[in-house]
Amino acid sequence: MRIGHITLANRLFAAPMAGVTDRPFRQLCKRLGAGYAVSEMVTSRKDLWSTLKTSRRADHEGESAPIAVQIAGTDAAMMAEAAAYNVARGAQIIDINMGCPAKKVCNQWAGSALMKDEPLALAIVEAVVAACAPHGVPVTLKMRTGWCESARNAVALARAAESAGVAMVAVHGRTREQGYKGDAEYGTVTAVKRAVSIPVVANGDIDSPAKARAVFEATGADAIMIGRAAQGRPWLFNEIAHHLATGEAAPPPRTAEVREWLLEHLDDHYRLYGEFAGVRSARKHIGWTLRGLPGGEPFRAAMNAIESCAEQARAVGEWFDRLAERMPVMPACGADAERVAAIH
Repeated sequence: MRIGHITLANRLFAAPMAGVTDRPFRQLCKRLGAGYAVSEMVTSRKDLWSTLKTSRRADHEGESAPIAVQIAGTDAAMMAEAAAYNVARGAQIIDINMGCPAKKVCNQWAGSALMKDEPLALAIVEAVVAACAPHGVPVTLKMRTGWCESARNAVALARAAESAGVAMVAVHGRTREQGYKGDAEYGTVTAVKRAVSIPVVANGDIDSPAKARAVFEATGADAIMIGRAAQGRPWLFNEIAHHLATGEAAPPPRTAEVREWLLEHLDDHYRLYGEFAGVRSARKHIGWTLRGLPGGEPFRAAMNAIESCAEQARAVGEWFDRLAERMPVMPACGADAERVAAIH
C-alpha cells in the first residue's frame, strides 16, 4: 500500500478524529497494528496557529513515520499556506478535510460542506497540491459520499481530485446530512474505486475483523479506515490484521496487556497536555476502555472526580489489576452477522 512515494506498513488506517487522534493516540494505534494514522484536523487560519490547541495538534515529537496532517478551511490560498506550514513542521503527507460533518465546521463552509461547492473544493485541492509538490509531499482527500441523499457527488469529486494530483481518497459511507446516524453504505465507495486509479480507502462503521473483511470484499478498496471503533479498543487493528492473514479470529488480548497499553498511553498523554488538561482529557480515553467491562461504570464515575494525573494512573492500574484476577482475558468483539451479510 502506497501513498505517492511513501510505502505504508499495511492497509489498516486510523481515521482523523477531532479531540481524539492526537499524537499519543496515533502512536498507540500504530503500535497496535495500524499502518497509518492521520492527525486531528489543523485549522488553516494563521491567527490560530500559535494557540495551545493548534500547537498540540501539530506536535509530532517522537512520532513514527509517516506523519500525516489533516488541514481544514475554506480559502484556497490559506489552505495552501497551511499545508506549507505543516510540511515545515514535519508533515510527510497532507490530508484535506472534506469529511467532517460537525455543525461548527460546516457552518463555516469547511469540512464536508465543501462538497456542496465543487469549484471551491477543486480550487483548494489544486492549491494544496501545488504547495506540497515542491517538497515531494503527497496530498490526500477525505470526504463523504455527498452533501445529502440527492447529491452524492463523491465520484465526480474523486475524479477531479485525481486529475489535480491527489494521491489517495478516503470515503466515509455517509452524507454530510446523515452525520453519524444510520448505517454507512459502501456502494459509493465501490463506485469511487471503479472511477479512479489512485488508492481508495473505505471508512464508516468498520468495527470488527469480520466487518473489515466484508468491506474489503464488497468494495475492492485498497485500505480501510477505522475511527470510533478504535476508541478504547485500539488493538482492533491487530485483530483485523490477524483475521485477514489467517481467516481466523485473533485471540483477545490479556487484561494485563490492556492495562499496560493504557498506562503507557496515559503517561504519553499527560506529557503532552500537562497536569490540569491531561487528567481531564484522559477521562474519555479511560472511559472508552472501561466500556462494557464488569464494574466499569461505577469506577468511571469515581475516576472522573480525580484531579491528579498520578492518582488517576494509579487508580486505573489498581482497577485493572483487580479486573485481571476475575477476567484474565478481555472479551472478544464480533460484528452482527446480519450487518456483515448485508454489505454484500
